[in-house]
Amino acid sequence: MCSSTSSTDGDSVSDRDDAELLHAGRVGRPHGLDGSFHVTQPRAALLDAGRILRVGDREDEIVRRAGTDARPIVRLASCTTRTQVEALRGTDLLVPREEAPELEEDEWWPEQLEGCTVHDGEREVGVVRELRALPSCEVLHVVRDGREELLVPLIQDAVREVDVEARRIDVDLEFLGEA
Repeated sequence: MCSSTSSTDGDSVSDRDDAELLHAGRVGRPHGLDGSFHVTQPRAALLDAGRILRVGDREDEIVRRAGTDARPIVRLASCTTRTQVEALRGTDLLVPREEAPELEEDEWWPEQLEGCTVHDGEREVGVVRELRALPSCEVLHVVRDGREELLVPLIQDAVREVDVEARRIDVDLEFLGEA
């Protein structure tokens, strides 16, 4: 896992465009008296000790990581009291994309898929609103003009191709029962 805290272009985390940042979680309720807190909506791979991230409009460093991947507890360098954590409660924790761990082939960060246009060949289907994790698999939540929203499972039979550079996803509507 990458633990580098500096970006390749010299920009600080706070100077980055939100499109270059990944959501690592959100500041939750305090844990103890030392400024530690639970992270809600966590991405454990982005919450390792020593990582520099954006918290609100500033940079901060994770100086402690405890708990489990599903329920992580962290402490930031600038937070040493429950009161300081309460002031940050609900604030997003953001990490530069290039400092995130490498993904396997056919894996994407949800932010890479959100906003992509969805097509079946040349026919435009809609736009990805979000990636949802369901018990059996992850699905693309696709918004369509004038039609009911569509959930597309991220499985090989349903998704022919994902091109994040072109912001385009090709699906098989016939397989999805939509043709």
